[in-house]
Parts: sequence; structure tokens; C-alpha cells
Amino acid sequence: MALLPRLHLFEFTDQPWLPGLIRQGEVDYLQTLLDKLRPYDALVPALSEVLALSFEPRVVDLCSGAGGPWRTLAPALRDAGTDCTVLLTDAYPVQRPGMPPGVAWHPKPVDALAVPPELTGVRTIFEGLHRFRPDQARALLADACAAQVPIVVGELTVRRLGPLLIQALLIAPLVWIVTLFIRPVTWWRLLLTYPLPLLPLLITWDGLVSSLRTYTPTELQELTQDLDQDGYTWQVQTLRHRGAELTTLTGRPGTRG
Repeated sequence: MALLPRLHLFEFTDQPWLPGLIRQGEVDYLQTLLDKLRPYDALVPALSEVLALSFEPRVVDLCSGAGGPWRTLAPALRDAGTDCTVLLTDAYPVQRPGMPPGVAWHPKPVDALAVPPELTGVRTIFEGLHRFRPDQARALLADACAAQVPIVVGELTVRRLGPLLIQALLIAPLVWIVTLFIRPVTWWRLLLTYPLPLLPLLITWDGLVSSLRTYTPTELQELTQDLDQDGYTWQVQTLRHRGAELTTLTGRPGTRG
């Protein structure tokens, strides 16, 4: 199916002026969806491999939102025999309860384009790379290469007409259904989902824009072209898990001498 041109439109959750309750409503929906579907379980083998390359068994997760897939991904890694700690970082950090042992929040804002040098370990960014323009995305990847640390990127959105049309039709009904499973139940979430459907509208917009901003596998290869300092290598894959299509980019440092 023909690809659509990449359009770097705005997402509401990128805007610093977005009211906190609206931001929380959107990220809570996405978090609940990830918890139920667990598409990132497909990354357990790749994460286990790159963690073995790291000097310390720690993950520094960028653009974490409400915690990304780590509520279920960390236990899945542990079940596979890979023990690690996970540090969640975000430009707008809000410490959410319910994370499994070994997963903690960094209390200060972290810009994914300027990761503090003391935050060492394997870097991950899930549902976040599309938020950056090509020069910014390349800079984010180049920084991992320069620091000689592994990085794993994952994106569930795809920039194709068919999935985009399905999203346009199904996101709002999905928000209405998923909201019934979000805990704790709050009056403002119910108000902004059903009588005043602000959250379904904003989530639909951001979902469509995320797809239009998503990098294709070919574009990911172009972003990493010539980023091979000291034997650093890149691999692009398309994985499928429980009906979800997951595009991944994995960067690995050269073999230690």
C-alpha cells in the first residue's frame, strides 16, 4: 500500500500549555492500552541482547510518558532471565504508581536530545522518535553512537493510508471502551470522555498525527547512515506480535577489545 508523505504536524501532548489533566487523560489511555495488548513483549530478545553488551544492567527510557510498556515489559525481561533496572525519564515527568520492582522515575525533566552523561545504560525510546524532526532524530541517535551505548527504538504507528483510515474510525470508540478499565475512576476523566468527548477527539488527532510523523524503515536507515563510529552498527526490523506491527531500530556499539 502506498506510503503517505511525512507531515510534521503538532501533537497536543507535545505542547507545554496543555492542561495537566488533559495530558494525564491521554497518557493514561495509552498506558492502559499498552498494558492490555503488551506489543513490546516482542522486543524481549533484542533488549536481552543489548543489555548483555552494556557495562551495567540498566535501561534509561526516554520520553517515558506514563511509563510506556515497562509495567509489563520489565517482568517479561525478568521471566526471560534478564535482570535489569529501568530509569524512566520524560520532559514532563509525573511519577505514576504501580510500576514493578526495579522500575523507577527520574524526578527531573530530561531532554531526549541532551541526555545527562550520568544517566548511563542502555537507552530506549518507545513511541517517541516520531516526535522529533529528522535532524533532531538523527542527533538523538548520533549521541548514542558517540557515547557508545546501545539504543533500542520502537514505534507501533505506521505511515500508510489503510491503517490511518482504520485509526480515524476506531480510536474514539476504543477510547470509550478502554476508559472503563482505567483506574482510579475519576469524575473528570468520565466527563471529558463521554458527555464532553474532548479526550477522544484529542487522542484521535494525536494518534493520526503520530502516524503521519512516523519514520519508515527506509527512513530509519537513512537517519543512521554514516553513524558507525568505532564499529557502531544499526539494525532495522519489523516485528509482529498479537496483531500489532512494531518497527524497531537497534544500535549496538562495537565489540570491546
